[in-house]
Amino acid sequence: MANPSLAEYLAQSQRGMYQSVFGPDYIQKGVFTVDSDTNIFDTTYGRKVWQALNNQTRFFNAVPRVVWGNTAGWRVRSDRGAQRSRPVTEVGSLPSVDVSQIETISSLPRIVSTTFGASVKSVFTAQMEGGIGDVLAMENEHAQLDHIKEINEEILAGSAYRINGSHSTSAAAFGAASIRNNFKIGDVVDLYDVDGNVWTNHGFPVVSYVGNTISIDNTGLAGSEVFGVTPANGDLAVVRSRAGFTSIDDVVMQDNVGVGGVSTAGNQFASGGVRAYDLTFGGRDLGLWNAAATVLSNDGVGRDLSLNLLDTCIQKVRENGGEPKLILMGHDQYFKLERLLNSQQRYMGQEEYQVGIGSERTFPGTRTGLVLATYMGIPIMPDADVPKSVASNGTTVLGSNIYVLDTDYIEMAIAQPTQYVENRDYFAANQLIVRGLLYTMGEMRCKNIWVQAKITDLNA
Repeated sequence: MANPSLAEYLAQSQRGMYQSVFGPDYIQKGVFTVDSDTNIFDTTYGRKVWQALNNQTRFFNAVPRVVWGNTAGWRVRSDRGAQRSRPVTEVGSLPSVDVSQIETISSLPRIVSTTFGASVKSVFTAQMEGGIGDVLAMENEHAQLDHIKEINEEILAGSAYRINGSHSTSAAAFGAASIRNNFKIGDVVDLYDVDGNVWTNHGFPVVSYVGNTISIDNTGLAGSEVFGVTPANGDLAVVRSRAGFTSIDDVVMQDNVGVGGVSTAGNQFASGGVRAYDLTFGGRDLGLWNAAATVLSNDGVGRDLSLNLLDTCIQKVRENGGEPKLILMGHDQYFKLERLLNSQQRYMGQEEYQVGIGSERTFPGTRTGLVLATYMGIPIMPDADVPKSVASNGTTVLGSNIYVLDTDYIEMAIAQPTQYVENRDYFAANQLIVRGLLYTMGEMRCKNIWVQAKITDLNA
């Protein structure tokens, strides 16, 4: 047999290299190139896209979810009626006739949306070697995670902060990179200048940008100098109303509560102190029924967590007729509480213990608290999105807050479950792009704020 020619040898040696059940050229290597920096083949990336983000949504999973129902709100009985009940002697007169004090809470659904898109070119090239595969499926999967994460951040957003920044008659911006998740585009924010004792009392500034700074749009509002004296570090930003879901921090709030030691007597609310988030669309009044949540603050001065603070919250919830069902905190306070209980450990059984809350479960632990799962039988849930306090200087971020909640009165009311819409109308978009949209309509509702409590101004 004669030696094969060079052409025949190459043909035989490569036979089957580029063939497969998928047809010719399906897995054929592209043109060979050399990386100029490393003198090796161009880097080829795997298709799996790994997350470098925290997508945990634990509090959202723990809150009971209900169908919205045929309601735009409900009523709250806040007073029994003066002297309608009293002792009566044998011939004494009957108590005065009085009626209950009935308050109204307005609750309308909010919409949260998440979008994604990909050009037709990226859809095609992502399938090539080194691409990420089905780019639309990948973006859809991650958009779903982002959508629920957004809801979790909204229902855990802080309601009032000492800030640092500056503003003028037409615009405002304050540095808030560390607390930016607490503000969303469309939120109405009251700003208070501590030095000038001036509130934004000529309009309702709206958050227009959230990034490393928070921007407030003041265009078109009345008043020649709406923001008063230019503020310095340590001024105050209070969320008056949310564009998105109401947060648990909005619910567990009081009028006149101290935020970073701010003294705000004579503000536009006609009463001293910070005005709590508006649950009624008409305003919370100082000291009345809707300022009844328990708030243990420390005027912007950090302090270590103590069992006395936690016990006080539990006591107040029970005194107001509730029973704590959930203790919510950040991971920093979780470990502090574990160390507090560890020093008091009574070795009376070491079986592993977990408690379910909604669709979530606590960390595995023991009933006696060596590895913490519960405190006084109340499940403890750490969540990375729990809001943190800010010190009185407006720049130092303290530890996360702790919430003691009776979740029998807290619910995620869903008006429309999460919907997915996809659009491939290139003419409408005026682009060769495929777009996707996820949206959810609902609101977090609390029907009894008396039986909710929180601890703020804790050290990290």
